[in-house]
Amino acid sequence: MKQVQDHYFKKAKKEGYVARSAFKLEEIDVKHKLIKQGDKIIDLGCYPGSWMQYISKKIGANGIVLGVDRTPLKIQLADNMRFVHGDINELDLSITASFAPSFDLVCSDMAPNTTGNKSVDAARSFQLCQMALLVAQDNLKKKGATLVKIFQGETFDQLLKQMRDEYDKVKIIKPKSSRNESREIFLLGLNLKNK
Repeated sequence: MKQVQDHYFKKAKKEGYVARSAFKLEEIDVKHKLIKQGDKIIDLGCYPGSWMQYISKKIGANGIVLGVDRTPLKIQLADNMRFVHGDINELDLSITASFAPSFDLVCSDMAPNTTGNKSVDAARSFQLCQMALLVAQDNLKKKGATLVKIFQGETFDQLLKQMRDEYDKVKIIKPKSSRNESREIFLLGLNLKNK
């Protein structure tokens, strides 16, 4: 397993990404054809910025990726990148309208500060997913998509049910580049209903 981690770490350095997590998004994108030229995308919990870097390359000059995080970014922002510094729980999310009238994709790699208590961590992860789904409801265009990371636990089935109510299709994804010991899993909601 260590060799796999070293592989992704080295690959990230070589390809100019600030973190290996770019390859999780790349794997999901390649399989599900999520990100297209000209897309407008919100990246919640974007620090350190590897997802934004990957998205920026895919969407081209006519797209926008809007990153939100409580930790300031250190990466150089490309012309199609925007960053809002703030905690999602306290942010006025209507700010997104100043960047684009609606978005194609909301993605969230947000994770809580972990306590070591699995049920507490899972509950906090679930709460962050709830915030991401609210952002999606307010900002996605018709048939838009949402990708969220959640820690497996008691709240997983609840989130899965909620997303199945809100989207036409929901995929459960465990990327190969995730660490084996990690309890993270991704849920991808396709085609937002009721827009």
